[in-house]
Amino acid sequence: MENILEVKNLCKKYDNFELKNITFSLPKGMIMGFIGENGAGKTTTIKAILDIIKSYSGEIKIFGLDNRKYESKIKEDIGVVLDDMFFPEILTPNDIDNAMRGIYKNWDSKMFYDYLKEFSLLPNQQIKTFSKGMRKKLEIVTALSHHPKLLILDEPTSGLDPVARAEITQIFQSILEKEDCSILLSSHITTDLEHIADYITFISNGEIVLSKTTDELLDNYGIVKCREKEFRSIAKKDYIKYIKTKYEYEVLVENKKDFKAKYNIAVIDKITLDDLMVLMIKGEE
Repeated sequence: MENILEVKNLCKKYDNFELKNITFSLPKGMIMGFIGENGAGKTTTIKAILDIIKSYSGEIKIFGLDNRKYESKIKEDIGVVLDDMFFPEILTPNDIDNAMRGIYKNWDSKMFYDYLKEFSLLPNQQIKTFSKGMRKKLEIVTALSHHPKLLILDEPTSGLDPVARAEITQIFQSILEKEDCSILLSSHITTDLEHIADYITFISNGEIVLSKTTDELLDNYGIVKCREKEFRSIAKKDYIKYIKTKYEYEVLVENKKDFKAKYNIAVIDKITLDDLMVLMIKGEE
């Protein structure tokens, strides 16, 4: 399968934080959910991919091209929404359309205005009058309206209500059906990713913890809930991490079926991405 984005051994060091050998790849036509706690390194990784951060080691390829050598060629085919992105408040969507026509060769005004109508955004209304949700929708509309081959989205649904989030995630799915596009989607709202992401890449403390298909994670991983006596009978090689609560142990296992065949422990719960993050970050080995 062709990879649209490849990150290999990405390293970046700050005084109090470090990205360590970040490696993952995004196949063509897929959505990858990029998850991790605050400060885990998601935004730093994304800014390196976009060559906003310059001084790093490792290799990043987009469309098979080195992102540093071919930045101008690559940029035309990337749509971007960053968490700290904003448009000047005095502008209107009409102003943005005029500006973007001069920036992107593939800018599609019809698509832009169709999305404005779908999201109930008035073309002649100043951005300063928009709510936070409306501003975020405008950023996403703008990112989509030049037919990008890769969408890179950092917390695009942050601060939005469930209805607005549902509208936006439906748009992402629709884009994949209509356009030749792939999506890297960083989000704290993991419930959204469970429904739309094909892959999940989990970063914690500057390191990739895992990168797997969403189906593999949700179907195979599980949480064993047991008393201390049962927990002591489990070999360390048969679980990933555990948390001791007031009444029981919660144990993260990689393969529910194999575990159940080996141990006589009845309760193995399905896992959510929230569960996975908590156990991987807070759990003991």
